[in-house]
Amino acid sequence: MTSLLVQGAADLKPGEMKKFSISGTDILISNIEGIFYAIANTCTHMGGSLADGNLENGIVTCPRHGAQYDVKTGKCVGKLSFLLVKKFTDGVKEYPVEMKDGELYIKI
Repeated sequence: MTSLLVQGAADLKPGEMKKFSISGTDILISNIEGIFYAIANTCTHMGGSLADGNLENGIVTCPRHGAQYDVKTGKCVGKLSFLLVKKFTDGVKEYPVEMKDGELYIKI
């Protein structure tokens, strides 16, 4: 696994999230109470960008059909707005995050 610097990610304030493209992969980085987390940005149901969704209490909601993911683990949580979604949403990939000298690194 290689650690890659994510320019600007350390500037996210608590409660904020943003999509970053790292080595050709879209990753959603979130700041939850001063701790950074990284998960795949694409909903497993129909490919919606999670960065376009809503972040509340560490849970991001996909804007397409309401699938919800814990930004700390990538696991699918909560009620799903579309019955068939559960079949497609076991979760999204979680990426290890490391802070060094005020900069954020993701292990890919």
